[in-house]
Amino acid sequence: MDPSSGIQEPFDLIRLSLSERVFVKLRGDRELTGILHAYDGHMNLILSDVEETIMIVDVEGAPDGRGTVNVAKRKMEMLFVRGDGVILVSPPSRT
Repeated sequence: MDPSSGIQEPFDLIRLSLSERVFVKLRGDRELTGILHAYDGHMNLILSDVEETIMIVDVEGAPDGRGTVNVAKRKMEMLFVRGDGVILVSPPSRT
């Protein structure tokens, strides 16, 4: 990794994303976007101004076996995310 950017290990990227809006992908076809306030070594996260997106796949009644995907969204003021459900954390794009 690039020493000049201050990023030398993966948690450095998370540290630089504090107080920024991040994208979090969770197990169970759930995604979050929110402002990162805190994290730990287990990837437990505290987010504010959160929008959760849930993909619900309905395979029953679909003749082709593929099913349909319904998207449900909800907003939360503050959220604690348990780290064992976190698959990916993406920092804000820096252009």
